[in-house]
Amino acid sequence: MKLSAWMRTASIRTAIACAALVPLGVAQAAWPDDKPLRVIVPFGAGSSPDQVARVVGERLAGILDQTVIVENRPGASGNIGTHAIATAEPDGYTFGVSITGPMVNNTVLFDNLPYDPFTEIAPLTLGVHQPNVLVVPTDSEIQTIDDLLEALKENPDTYNFPSPGAGTVSHLAVELMLQRLDSTAVHVPYPSSPAALTSVISGDTHFAALPPIAVMPMVKGDRLRALAVTSAERSPLLPEIPTLAEVGVEGIEGSAWIGFVISSKVDEDIQEQLSDALIEALHDEAVVNKLADSHMQAVGNSPEEFRAYMDEELERWGPLIENLGITQNKN
Repeated sequence: MKLSAWMRTASIRTAIACAALVPLGVAQAAWPDDKPLRVIVPFGAGSSPDQVARVVGERLAGILDQTVIVENRPGASGNIGTHAIATAEPDGYTFGVSITGPMVNNTVLFDNLPYDPFTEIAPLTLGVHQPNVLVVPTDSEIQTIDDLLEALKENPDTYNFPSPGAGTVSHLAVELMLQRLDSTAVHVPYPSSPAALTSVISGDTHFAALPPIAVMPMVKGDRLRALAVTSAERSPLLPEIPTLAEVGVEGIEGSAWIGFVISSKVDEDIQEQLSDALIEALHDEAVVNKLADSHMQAVGNSPEEFRAYMDEELERWGPLIENLGITQNKN
């Protein structure tokens, strides 16, 4: 579906999504019983969503006194695993994690997704925020965020930047910044965050906006210089790094967030119980600290707040994707 249709029907979609939470006749005398819970991760083992699923899942197992199994279903920009979440048996024993792409951006990037994240998937809670960090190599002449912004404004198309793919938050956050500056730079897509990171370290690209879990070890190792974070406020995990808003570039919020979701056909009472347990797990001090070790800020908000945030993300990134003319392989 094209962006314009999404934007015209945003309020309708939200209403439909809420209506879709109504029980559809799946009988549940008691939940959970002795059946293991399965968490589908639409990305590979070791990825950020996988880490979140395992850290939170371990605590969730204790809260619910249930076995929690993590199942990786990578492929197709996260669409395969997210589709599996949407179409899982709606008994409440299968849920998953997903991110901006499959839950928001891919609705604009792909003509025909095999699922509708606004009607077939229900939000449980936003798991973590990961504001991207703008970085340059340590041997770059650019020393501060002001230096970078001035260089981009004065030298359009002179600088290049990598991302782990067209339409990712790492790509779009920079494009939005360039739009605010009325400037341009050359985007160089790579197949993964590590490949994009390597290009900056080697000097093949000039700057990048990548998740903190990827760049901060290189910043601490004096191989990269951190200039700013793409969040509305300073990250409590990176308090020394300024925001773009502090230097006059407003409205840039590029977070590689990860959230917990489930099929919207699951009984509403079960959704509420699972959501409450996940929120409790995300607020657990040990979980918060484990996630912080990977520069992930635990959230644990309500399903309604999570849905509202996804709507904001669509409004933020959808027009930019369409304006840039970005498309992925059509389904």
